[in-house]
Amino acid sequence: MITLRRAADRGLADHGWLKSRHSFSFADYYDPAHMGFGNLRVINEDRIAPGTGFGTHGHRDMEILSYVLEGALAHRDNIGNGATIVPGELQRMSAGRGVMHSEFNAARDATTHFLQIWILPSKQGIDPGYEQKAFPDAEKRGRLRLVASPEGREGSLTVHADASLYAGLFDGDERAKLPLPPGRLAYVHVAGGAVQVNGQALSAGDAVLVRGESQVELMHGRDADVLVFDLAP
Repeated sequence: MITLRRAADRGLADHGWLKSRHSFSFADYYDPAHMGFGNLRVINEDRIAPGTGFGTHGHRDMEILSYVLEGALAHRDNIGNGATIVPGELQRMSAGRGVMHSEFNAARDATTHFLQIWILPSKQGIDPGYEQKAFPDAEKRGRLRLVASPEGREGSLTVHADASLYAGLFDGDERAKLPLPPGRLAYVHVAGGAVQVNGQALSAGDAVLVRGESQVELMHGRDADVLVFDLAP
């Protein structure tokens, strides 16, 4: 079964310095029909104004991924990490038993556009941790590149959750398939451009929730930047 989630149907928060679209219930946006999907809990599409950002705040027992689409995101935390994330990179922060961090757009004239993703961990109370890696476009062109997985397979980031994340870039005749074992769920989010997923035409911000299908198939892309989640039910 394929369920379509259009970009315009997501929750919207406008704080002036931050404009955010919520795929699932988050903060002041509550929709009992969209509380998450499998162990995927949050996908927020955030735009941070120049010279602003999220001040120091805390999280616990969550796997948090940041995928920058435009601009740069400066990260600081209380476990000794300080880095700037740019397009083509993925950041994983395991909140575990507790972590304090901030995310900031230091640019004077450019908006930071990124996806903030939360996945429920397989085990609570683990040590907090951090990982960041670049995945060149050439590795994602016309294929689904594994970028996060429980075992850190194939050079991906390690997430402490029963979930794998793939990223791909598709244009023209490029296509890819991801087999889904029985019982697994898939969530496909189009970060940019347009693409057809299992027969559904999707544009930037659109998504499909996939249940009971044997595979995810992507084709007919137009400058498409796509994330595919293989999830525990």
